[in-house]
Amino acid sequence: MQTSFTETQLADPAIARSNRILRSCVHCGFCTATCPTYQVLGDELDSPRGRIYLIKDMLESGRPADEKTVKHIDRCLSCLACMTTCPSGVHYMHLVDHAREHIEKTYRRPFMDRAIRWTLAKVLPYPGRFRLALFGAKLARPIAGLLPGTLGAMVRFAPREVPPVSRLDDPQVFPAQGTRRARVALLTGCAQRALDTEINAATIRLLTRAGVEVVIARGMGCCGALTHHMGKTDDSHAQAARNIRAWMAEKRAGGLDAVVINTSGCGTTVKDYGHMFAGTDLASDAAEVAALARDVTELAAQLGIGGAAPRLRVAYHAACSLQHGQKVTAAPKQLLKAAGFEVVEPADAHLCCGSAGTYNLMQPEISGKLKERKLATLAATQPQVIAAGNIGCMMQLRSGTGTPVVHTAQLLDWATGGPVPAGLEAVVPPAVAAE
Repeated sequence: MQTSFTETQLADPAIARSNRILRSCVHCGFCTATCPTYQVLGDELDSPRGRIYLIKDMLESGRPADEKTVKHIDRCLSCLACMTTCPSGVHYMHLVDHAREHIEKTYRRPFMDRAIRWTLAKVLPYPGRFRLALFGAKLARPIAGLLPGTLGAMVRFAPREVPPVSRLDDPQVFPAQGTRRARVALLTGCAQRALDTEINAATIRLLTRAGVEVVIARGMGCCGALTHHMGKTDDSHAQAARNIRAWMAEKRAGGLDAVVINTSGCGTTVKDYGHMFAGTDLASDAAEVAALARDVTELAAQLGIGGAAPRLRVAYHAACSLQHGQKVTAAPKQLLKAAGFEVVEPADAHLCCGSAGTYNLMQPEISGKLKERKLATLAATQPQVIAAGNIGCMMQLRSGTGTPVVHTAQLLDWATGGPVPAGLEAVVPPAVAAE
């Protein structure tokens, strides 16, 4: 793609980076075949290629974002399926992130939109605040159908039961069982700590059982992904910087072989810290943390974790942030198969379920259509349980199916001696559950 940025514009590192990305696009349109929003809406401007044209025009002109551009950028899930498909290696993720930052700085949204985005940014990354919000949503559930758009989606999103606070998420060290094979820091997440505390508990049991010392670092918090995808760069970088400092302090004090992440949406962002902090005082440490980042299934595969699970039929849902953002595709399925599960995959496994961070709250109509499509393809596999590696996907799928939806780490933990994951009691033979 030909661009016409001025030398003055190209002196800005962000513009220079976006210029290189834009020039790598050859207009082939392969991305439209795998873009969920294009499939649902059929509008070229709701495809990666269309959004690239909009971003190019906006950045080249140096003008504030307009309503049309904002509408189509907001509709992007950042599922990154286009990056998997693109034969030219267009780094769409960094381009759309730059566009969102530009929109946040130059476009004044309607009051209600601003208020909702401010609320999400000030609540979701903080487990205590989010937990209070979940209790409030639970009280409002009877009138959810009367609430418009995002407000109704926020209430419907909340689980019927909020788990108690887990003290396993507090700063501490969990010693390895037997000979220590590795020492890792675990990202405990933010929303996940309020929505499903058993995921971290299962991860800790799984890893310590395999000879891994697990550290919950003091000072760690939200990875920054939620605010990053809203274009709130100052907030997201402040959150990321706290994590970088916390993990590097642990690395320098006792050594770290990995930073383990069991929420793939977070993992994609942490692995991008090197890019986010390029040219800053934290550049070196950020790049080191990014290089240490591993999805829990990547580390489990490296350790050779096996197991002895009952022959349950597991439909594996590949979270976009894991398969497209991190290119981790084989490890989760191979681990589940090695543990004894029968693993099946739905048709169109590359397509998003519609969760995408806060997308299901901000774009509930499009998200709902994608959820219905994903649940239909999963149901066609006739699973006894659905496994996923991202809390957002899990909550999205749980809201539309009676089939248990659990984290991959919970199934692996169970197969290696842990408890039966909640919700599986009805599909597990009593003799197996008693073991």
